[in-house]
Amino acid sequence: MSQKSADNQLFTMSTAASNPAPGETSLAALLSTLNTALIPNTFVFLTLPNGQTPPPSLFIQMLFREAEGLTIITTQESAEAHKLEYIFPSKMITLDIHSSLEAVGFIAAVSAKLTESGIGVNPVSGFFHDHCFVPLGKEQEALKVLETLARDSRPN
Repeated sequence: MSQKSADNQLFTMSTAASNPAPGETSLAALLSTLNTALIPNTFVFLTLPNGQTPPPSLFIQMLFREAEGLTIITTQESAEAHKLEYIFPSKMITLDIHSSLEAVGFIAAVSAKLTESGIGVNPVSGFFHDHCFVPLGKEQEALKVLETLARDSRPN
């Protein structure tokens, strides 16, 4: 690659990095218009060693590379079909509002409310939505907590 091409690539990358992330950034708007969607599958977390490729037919909801290995969120059904060890059977609740990746405090507020109710949560941010993985059996209670959070955040 020529120096000019490299400079153009850096310019393109730095310009793209300066564009604001799409989606809602107002915490008040995010909380007051929060809707949830419970995904019916049971999800689990598993890990594979670095360098090991996931089975091609494994359903992957999320994949994240960490120093210790590859973290995968998949369905319990898919993990069992591939005879993979897993932990944390959970339900996924999608926070059905297009939150910006730059939004401040949204996941913290959601996590704090669930914590107050004694519900553990593993949040994941996607490009369009945030998702909460809550322990299997706690999903209905979590939905009620989030519904109350949204209702209490609306102007009177």
